[in-house]
Amino acid sequence: MGTKRSINLSSIAFSASSRAIGGREHVQQDRHECKVNDTIDNQQAQPARKGQHRMSKRIIASVAGLAAASLLVAACSSSSTSTESSAAPAASSAAASAAPAAAGKACVILPDSQSSDRWENQDRPAIESALAEAGFESDIQNAQGDTNQYLTIGDQMLAGGCGVMILVDLNGSGATVAEKAKAQGIAVIAYDRPFAPADYYVSFDNVKVGQLQGEGLLKCLAANGIDPAAAQVVFLNGSPTDGNAAMFKEGYQTTLEAAGVKPVKDESVPDWDNQQGGVIYEQMFTDLGGKIDGVLAANDGLGGSAIAVNDKNGLTIPVTGQDATLSGLQNVLLGKQCMSVFKNTALEAADASKLAIALLNGESPAAPATVDVGGVSVPAVYSTPVIIYAENVQDVLNAGTAGFTAAELCVDDVAAVCEELGIK
Repeated sequence: MGTKRSINLSSIAFSASSRAIGGREHVQQDRHECKVNDTIDNQQAQPARKGQHRMSKRIIASVAGLAAASLLVAACSSSSTSTESSAAPAASSAAASAAPAAAGKACVILPDSQSSDRWENQDRPAIESALAEAGFESDIQNAQGDTNQYLTIGDQMLAGGCGVMILVDLNGSGATVAEKAKAQGIAVIAYDRPFAPADYYVSFDNVKVGQLQGEGLLKCLAANGIDPAAAQVVFLNGSPTDGNAAMFKEGYQTTLEAAGVKPVKDESVPDWDNQQGGVIYEQMFTDLGGKIDGVLAANDGLGGSAIAVNDKNGLTIPVTGQDATLSGLQNVLLGKQCMSVFKNTALEAADASKLAIALLNGESPAAPATVDVGGVSVPAVYSTPVIIYAENVQDVLNAGTAGFTAAELCVDDVAAVCEELGIK
């Protein structure tokens, strides 16, 4: 039996537009004028453009006039029929020549390059390479955190023709573009972040990601000799408009509550904005007089924002993360961040690419699981996340998809830790 996930998006403020663009065909019929000329070509009859031909100066008048008139009517009818039948193949030919280009192209929209460097360093090259190897063209663009830009990119892609769309949602703009794509009969893959309407959802098991974050924080609290039930823990959640953030929280909140942890502060960070995350955490820190035992930060970027505040105040507090980014792993190795979660994006990108290639080939691929997105059941494909501590950072490098090398990771103060752990 496939896995089924349920996401309650009733509290998530999607801005998906209900405007669907439907194509309408307008057929215009030309009026043809039949002219009597000195010479009549019985093999070809072409429609005359208005004002192009002149009436013949010689008009045949005879007792056969009635018969000639009958022939004239028949000729006019024959010419009109010939024109319509020849125009149809021309239109069909033009549509046929445009169809292969659109049918063989995957259109991909990434959300930004600020919340995580994975989108440009990992997802883009992996998807582009997989599609190219299968012989398909791809158009991959990044909205850089701008929902208006996202919608503009979507409109331009649809106007240029897409055989399938792979969309990472950005505050509901993915859903808006998806509605337009679906109205044109184009299949949509919701990539990494869930939304509806979509034909497929490809991501990691995001509830499991949250569970790993909760487990990691509990391990770090125990290492500091802190009773979870008495711990002063704060939540620095992801964006309230991201369905994934809701699943992450479901995972870590359930795990921590089972151990007796109740957050003393629980805040979400709009758009996964690291700068705003730092401001929100600093206010938490101030409100609590710096008495914080642990920070459940939803990803490495937000974790880094919390660490910057801790550093400023000369404190080392267990902080979680996610994505196994360069800066995140450096913080893990320095002991400033207790863990991260490695999501091998090569697996996720491969899953999305396989679905896209099958759809471009006219197939209807099956999915092993489903996810309920706001009451809509969407076929889903999940990859498995891995928890990362200092001792298994090498696993990230060994996967070959980190987007950075050991030489880039092991710099400055981190170099000594890498040498001690044998990271290379």
